[in-house]
Amino acid sequence: MLWQIIFLVTGILSLIYYSAVCIALKKWDSTFSRFWLATGIVGIAGSALIRLYGMPCIVEAMIGISVCFLLIAEIKIIKGMHRNPLGKRKEHFEEDTKTGSATRWIIVLGAQVRGRKITDSLKRRLDCASEYLKEHPEVHVIVSGGQGKDEEVTEAYAMARYLECEGIDRRRIVQEDVSVNTLENLKFSRNLIADVDTPVGIVSNNFHVYRGCVYAKRAGFKEPFPIPASCHPLLFPNYFVRECFAVWKLWLKKY
Repeated sequence: MLWQIIFLVTGILSLIYYSAVCIALKKWDSTFSRFWLATGIVGIAGSALIRLYGMPCIVEAMIGISVCFLLIAEIKIIKGMHRNPLGKRKEHFEEDTKTGSATRWIIVLGAQVRGRKITDSLKRRLDCASEYLKEHPEVHVIVSGGQGKDEEVTEAYAMARYLECEGIDRRRIVQEDVSVNTLENLKFSRNLIADVDTPVGIVSNNFHVYRGCVYAKRAGFKEPFPIPASCHPLLFPNYFVRECFAVWKLWLKKY
């Protein structure tokens, strides 16, 4: 009986959330939003099947294992979201300034551009970067992102123009405009920084900074640290669950 209720409630809530995501994104066929549609259908159908045939033990075990893996990924993502972007690194930066070592950098990871217009997620990243750059005038920024489908300009170009409009000196902005995913963002940006031993800030939405920092380490940066931007509140569960799958893939994939 309990499993029947859990499946039914999960199914109904998933369908409601799918509708909300479609309204927020103004389209019904967004790639990951279909996850909520599928979950809703499976939940309601599963509730009916459990009522007729009961809950198989193997299904209970599979659900338990999946939840455990989900929680592990969620904990990693949440820890990345709430890490202090300065902390001990502030002292490190002050030492760098005194010794005259390499210029400090932050990297803004690209996101979709519609035509020439930046999306909400990317705007939040850029607003976060702009605030950080204004607070730290000695820092330079790499805006990283190539040109994808339905994009009239590269993501790097759109980001650079936005930061300039926000009052950031163009001499502080470097464009990396050929990457097509997060890993390439960091690998290609690394080639633009002379000293990868210096701390480098990774700017992305809060749910994404953990993976960004892991990729940064794999790309060769010795001390990447997260600078998390906000995320649309309604879409956060959608992005958060999607990111869990991306983190699993990150852990499994070697290169």
